[in-house]
Amino acid sequence: MSKEFAIIQFLPMRNTVSVVIGTQWGDEGKGKIVDLLAEKSDYVVRFHGGNNAGHTIVVNNKKYPLHLVPSGVLHSKTNCVIANGVVIDLEVLTAEIDMFIKDGIKLDGRLFISERCHLILPYHKALDLAFENARGKDKLGTTTRGIGPVLADKVSYNGIRIYELLNWDIFVEKFTFQAKIKNEILKTFNVSPIDIKKELERLSELRKIILPFIADTYQLLQKAFSENRKILMEGAQAVMLDVDFSPYPFSTGSNTIPGAVNTGAGIPVQKIGDILGVVKAYTSRVGGGPFPTELTDELGDEIREKGQEFGTTTGRPRRIGWLDLEAVKFACQVSGATEIAITKIDILSGLEKIKVCIGYKLNGKSIPYSSCGYQELAKLTPVYKEFSGWTEDLTNINKFADLPNNCQNYIKFIEDFLKIPIKLISTGPKREEYIKL
Repeated sequence: MSKEFAIIQFLPMRNTVSVVIGTQWGDEGKGKIVDLLAEKSDYVVRFHGGNNAGHTIVVNNKKYPLHLVPSGVLHSKTNCVIANGVVIDLEVLTAEIDMFIKDGIKLDGRLFISERCHLILPYHKALDLAFENARGKDKLGTTTRGIGPVLADKVSYNGIRIYELLNWDIFVEKFTFQAKIKNEILKTFNVSPIDIKKELERLSELRKIILPFIADTYQLLQKAFSENRKILMEGAQAVMLDVDFSPYPFSTGSNTIPGAVNTGAGIPVQKIGDILGVVKAYTSRVGGGPFPTELTDELGDEIREKGQEFGTTTGRPRRIGWLDLEAVKFACQVSGATEIAITKIDILSGLEKIKVCIGYKLNGKSIPYSSCGYQELAKLTPVYKEFSGWTEDLTNINKFADLPNNCQNYIKFIEDFLKIPIKLISTGPKREEYIKL
């Protein structure tokens, strides 16, 4: 091998891909952060999860609740990709498409949906609800959007993809076969079976809406690489809900860490450059499961109301707690986070004292998050550090130096504890309310 060839052969791949992930239990404000970064991105790509995700963007005082369409959609020059790792509910997707079309936002030639995406079908949602009801007091607190059942079908070779939707006769055959099996299961739970004929008629109409957007997203992204385009990967849910690294079974059905960009979008891990972890200034979560720093008192209610902590997807009130840096530290480590964005710092204004969890103790001994399952997390005692609060309104501040001193101290502590630079601080829900460091 010549020296010249060897140099060409082993040149490093260009890192043209950035990833945004949630470091807590979701609802960290990833949608706003992706929207900010999307302005300078050529592609924004969803690579896992489904419409159990809820990203809200506020532009010109108008709220856009998103569940499947990537959060870069409001930038006219940004292409949006729903890659193969996403599971799709046609009813939700077509409603979002209709919302943007009515608002005059062009999607033709900008929205691309992988034919490898698995479909959430009516029987998946019915099964999800049936299983939750059957658990009684041991409910997991799922969104009942059919995410678990569709992913179970995917790995058991019973899934139906958009690929089948391209050939209607094949889709009808597969759907009918699966629906008949699922209907028998639903009957055992005393749940009404799916009306196969009626659902096929409805799905046939929804199919027509998405057909123009179906594409070979793998080739699309490969072309983007060859042209050195900037690609932003939009994570849904968060690391504390990852199917492997969460306190399972209190998790989502997919992998939420950056490694999922390979399986969920066909992007080689060598292409990944920056990984931005989004950290909410306090903690919230939806559904059941252990929550070490949970506030079940009036203070928790106050933060919930002020922060409008109600699920974008479900509308359910979120559980509220202090910032858990022990969990966030683990999330950043397992994700390889290179930078941090802090969100909802404005919601803490007005609190006299603010606590931060800096470790766990179980039976009097320190224990790391990685050693905890759901039983340990339910029993341990959080170790807190207390900070003095601040009273100032932060929404019009766009320089770090202009933040109240106590707020600066709080943010600096987070950065020092995680040993990862903070690059963005969101000071309000609107697009323009942020500080760039």
